[in-house]
Amino acid sequence: MARKTQQVIHWPRLDTVLMVEEAIRKARTYPGKLQLWKSLRKRMMYQTFSLILDYLEKSGKILIAKDRRIVWIGSSPKLEAAIARGTRVR
Repeated sequence: MARKTQQVIHWPRLDTVLMVEEAIRKARTYPGKLQLWKSLRKRMMYQTFSLILDYLEKSGKILIAKDRRIVWIGSSPKLEAAIARGTRVR
């Protein structure tokens, strides 16, 4: 069975990606996808926003939890310290 691929209507600009990254980093709670989209200071198409989240997840900067909350995991001093203190397992 052939898989349908979604055609991208609008590719995000770098400033838009950085805006989404900043919003995730500065969030006091772990926002859901729709909650984060509505909280952005600049409007964008939801498809573009979803594309940015896919990119951030694939690049290892965010994690989308089972309850659909978005967690920033990229370049966290607390995370790096915990990894340094941890035990390495083969």
